[in-house]
Amino acid sequence: MKENAQPVLWNSSQHAEREKISMRIYEYGRENPECILLIHPSLVTWDYFENVIPFLEKHYHLLIPALPGYNLEDGSGFSSVERVASELADELLRKGMQEVKAMYGCSMGGSIVLRMAADGKLKAQHYVMDGGITPYQLPWILTRFIALRDFGMMALGKLGGEKLIVKAFSSTQYSEEDLKYVARIFRHCTYKTLWNTFDSCNNYKMPKDVLRFSGKIHYWYAEKERKARDWDLKYMKKFLVCGKRTQGQRLGSEVYDEVCSGHRIQKL
Repeated sequence: MKENAQPVLWNSSQHAEREKISMRIYEYGRENPECILLIHPSLVTWDYFENVIPFLEKHYHLLIPALPGYNLEDGSGFSSVERVASELADELLRKGMQEVKAMYGCSMGGSIVLRMAADGKLKAQHYVMDGGITPYQLPWILTRFIALRDFGMMALGKLGGEKLIVKAFSSTQYSEEDLKYVARIFRHCTYKTLWNTFDSCNNYKMPKDVLRFSGKIHYWYAEKERKARDWDLKYMKKFLVCGKRTQGQRLGSEVYDEVCSGHRIQKL
């Protein structure tokens, strides 16, 4: 995919008083008026979308960031859902974008989409969380055990290399090429990126009050994972109806829990 990619739209490097953060953002279908932001999950990079780019670029202007920690072109690290969401929005605003047709994120990318919706910097008509991770509503000490468990599994994958990954996924539908790709991502990711990814995706901060914005949130999931997504769907629905609301105010968003469709994004 990278060999045929269009030129990089821009490289973002932000300093301030914190450590440097960088994002490489790829652009397709620039001639189309409606823009879609595609945010990849963890343990992959921007080319996760290589199979849908040829279809979508015919209809939409696509922006696809290689998130910090998963940009194979540099040594940046993943910090947190909150920071990445904020600085990605800032970068797009600096380029003159005020609103996009849709923000789509899968898994970790869905967490970033939800946080961007809460921040309200960059507007969207549709916020699409495809199996997006919502923050745990659990005692702090329990979240530490979960983070350690998840990190331990990822650290073993990084330590074991390609042979261990092939053995672990040998009974799945993944091809040899897929497994080599996963191994390459593991080699690239630092232990700090792996820790920050799983700790932050499960525990990122969200406003306690009602989320108010114009647009719709779509929560997608595969048909077979409906039960596994009950936690996230309950959180989403609660999140949009809890908190204080003064008389006469109306919530400007709705949550749609939908079964995934290969062409769902075309229908937005």
